[in-house]
Amino acid sequence: MNWEASDGKLVRNIKCQDFKEALALLNKIAVIAESKEHHPDLKIYNYKFLSIEIYTHETNSITPKDHELAKEIEVILGQK
Repeated sequence: MNWEASDGKLVRNIKCQDFKEALALLNKIAVIAESKEHHPDLKIYNYKFLSIEIYTHETNSITPKDHELAKEIEVILGQK
């Protein structure tokens, strides 16, 4: 996986083609996160970059639940 552990979070930044692609990717991730009831911090910046930060808010750390969500997001990224 292309995730970096930083400050107790799994972090990944993705460069998209444009804002529309970044927004579509954010929305696909949101659907998975909602189904798992585990919500990452998502941010679009510089109009075509998507930042994803995954951590368990209750413990403020990385847990197995975060790695599971990251794996599911990787599937979406493989389809992009």
